[in-house]
Amino acid sequence: MDLARSFISEEKKPNYPQPLVLAVEDNDDNLMLISYTLESLGCKLICQTDSSSTLLIAKEYQPDLILMDILLPGLSGIDVVHYLKNEPLTCKIPVIAVTALASPEERERILMAGFDDYISKPYMIEDLEALICKVLGKKLNPEFCFDLQQ
Repeated sequence: MDLARSFISEEKKPNYPQPLVLAVEDNDDNLMLISYTLESLGCKLICQTDSSSTLLIAKEYQPDLILMDILLPGLSGIDVVHYLKNEPLTCKIPVIAVTALASPEERERILMAGFDDYISKPYMIEDLEALICKVLGKKLNPEFCFDLQQ
C-alpha cells in the first residue's frame, strides 16, 4: 500500500523542464562558478569562452537566459548584446551582464546597451542564484529557489 501511495504521489508531481542557459565567460574559474550555480538550480548549460559564435548559438539553441561577461576576446559583451537584441530570433532572450566593471557609470552604460540585468564580480553565489531565479521565474522548479526566498 505504501508503495502504491509513493507511486501515486510521484505521478502527481509536476515535471519541470530544465531551463537552458548560455554562459559566455573567458575565465575558467568564473565559468566553473557559474556552472556550479546553474547546476544547483537545475539548469542545463552551454559554455563559451569567447563571443565569436554567441549569436549563432543563441539563434540555434534559443536559451532561456544568457549570462555574458563584458570584457571578452574578440567582440565585447556590449557588441554581442547589440546583435542579440537586434536579431528577431534572439531579441526576447534575457541577457545578464556578469562583469568586473563595477562603477555606477559602467553599470548604467551596460544596462543602456541592452542588458536586462547586471551583476558585478566578485559576487556571492547566493546573489547570482537570486538574480537567475528572478529572471527565469516560473521556468525553474520552485524547489530550487525556495531557500533563496526565505
